[in-house]
Amino acid sequence: MKYENTWNLDAVFPGGTKSQQLQEKLQTIRTDIQNYQQLIQKVTTITADNLKEILHKQEIIENGLGQAGSFVHMWHDAYTNDEYANVVMGQVMDLSTEFENMSTIFTKKLVAISDEDWQALLQDSTLAEVSFALNEIRDKGKRLLSEEEEKMIANLNKDGLSAWSQLYDTTVSIMTIPFTDKDGKHIDYSVGQAMNRMYSDPDPDVRKQLFVNWEAAWSKYAPIFADTLNHLDGYRLTLQKAHGRTDFLEEPLEYNRMTAQTLQAMWSAVSNNKQPFLNFLKRKAKLLGMEQLEWQDVDAPLAIGDVKPPRYTYDEACDFVIEHFSSFGPKLAEFTEHALTNRWVEAEDRPNKRPGGYCEELPEFAESRIFMTFTGSSNDTSTLAHELGHAFHSYVMKDLPNLNRHYAMNVAETASTFAETIISNATISNAKTKEEKITLLNTKLENATAMFLNIHARFIFEQSFYEERSNGIVGEQRINELMVNAQKQAYGESLSSYHPHFWCSKLHFFIDDVPFYNFPYTFGYLFSLGIYSEYLKNPNGFEEKYIALLRDTGSMNVEELAMKHLEVDITKPEFWEAGIQLVAKDAEEFLRLTEELLK
Repeated sequence: MKYENTWNLDAVFPGGTKSQQLQEKLQTIRTDIQNYQQLIQKVTTITADNLKEILHKQEIIENGLGQAGSFVHMWHDAYTNDEYANVVMGQVMDLSTEFENMSTIFTKKLVAISDEDWQALLQDSTLAEVSFALNEIRDKGKRLLSEEEEKMIANLNKDGLSAWSQLYDTTVSIMTIPFTDKDGKHIDYSVGQAMNRMYSDPDPDVRKQLFVNWEAAWSKYAPIFADTLNHLDGYRLTLQKAHGRTDFLEEPLEYNRMTAQTLQAMWSAVSNNKQPFLNFLKRKAKLLGMEQLEWQDVDAPLAIGDVKPPRYTYDEACDFVIEHFSSFGPKLAEFTEHALTNRWVEAEDRPNKRPGGYCEELPEFAESRIFMTFTGSSNDTSTLAHELGHAFHSYVMKDLPNLNRHYAMNVAETASTFAETIISNATISNAKTKEEKITLLNTKLENATAMFLNIHARFIFEQSFYEERSNGIVGEQRINELMVNAQKQAYGESLSSYHPHFWCSKLHFFIDDVPFYNFPYTFGYLFSLGIYSEYLKNPNGFEEKYIALLRDTGSMNVEELAMKHLEVDITKPEFWEAGIQLVAKDAEEFLRLTEELLK
């Protein structure tokens, strides 16, 4: 089947960032916020009826801001040379700040309600349905400072936290990575194009040249990025202290609705079970004719015998994903076909696009949109499946109350990783030859090493950076040292070279929404493996059980979610170790199949 590889943003707001309809939407939001303000100001006593009215108006405004903000974000990422995008994003941020200020006043009114009266309010059937979220808002509200102080913080965020994050995006958008091909032709790649080729090109010389030039480019801009990172995290630390937090991990744990005990259990299990994946990297190096892998070789394609790394056209990748999603359940497959045929995906490989991939919600449409750059590799096909998993998660929750649709990042990564697992396991089981199976196992294990090694390095780095930043500014060279130390610890010094400026190149360190944006990926990966193991035990009708779990992700913490749907205690390392062992079997199978190739 034929699929368009660009999304249709005109269906959201025609005319790009200078859309008249977009400006009309912003004006409507502005009016809605004014009405919301008037409603809150006139409420002296919270009742069930006026609380429901306020929540309804909140939902309208949140959806409008989400629709406009998502559009501008997507447009800017797809067309990074559009300077006007930052102007419109500034308009959205101003409205968001105004709304946040009014919501703070509302939250403080909730906090002022006595516990007895609060419990009485929650007896209302409509409010009872969203009681988890309401209790969460009220509990967080107890940390708030005075109304004027919170208003000042919200206003300062525009030119503080959010501004530093935006500076990073703007700087990356103008960067280029030079490359000279074997015919002497000089090419200036965008960051996204260079990254894709650096990690996926079968030629080690191409990967090496791109990595050297990549490091040089990030090194040139590193002073800017060092300032940005220091001020982002310094700003966060100041806010955390002002709000009574004594540890920098409290905020991300609260955001992800999980305990420190769960996080510690997960990383403990990872640290104690890395050897199969270090063995995989060592074997991969031998198969590529190297003593040890360099940083840029970890995800290099592996061709055994006559089997070349699988390449896909975009159409083939879409059909491939739909076919194998069908093996899991009809609802996932039908949803995916609908998303692909209706141009929900921006996948074209072209200049002036930012790197990476994500799934963005358009709340007023109850739809999602996916951003990525498709170059034909199996990793790109996995990315497509990953982001479609995100979109499916939002889709199955679209009829729930708005407050129950706000799920945390760690469980969001569960749905996306589960989708990837379906694809990788189906392709491996369908391998026609040993050589093909080896190639497919390599791709699957690359993902595992990312979750257990690369992301662990990010966590170790971020933790050590926050510790040092608590005592003052951290210089660029020291940040590089922290990064390399973290990589060596996470990878068990199994590589011959490392990536000192990785902290510059990874967008996740510069996102202003929430600190420690990385560990939820490993959580989601392992949590999804636990779900997948349950599916293998009894696949009949499992799609409905899976959907039921996804629908609960916005209305309970992760420990309760796991106990309810999987009957497991995720505060214990045993749960996480069981998931790791599932992938360790793939590493053992890879070693067994490639043993004779070294003789």
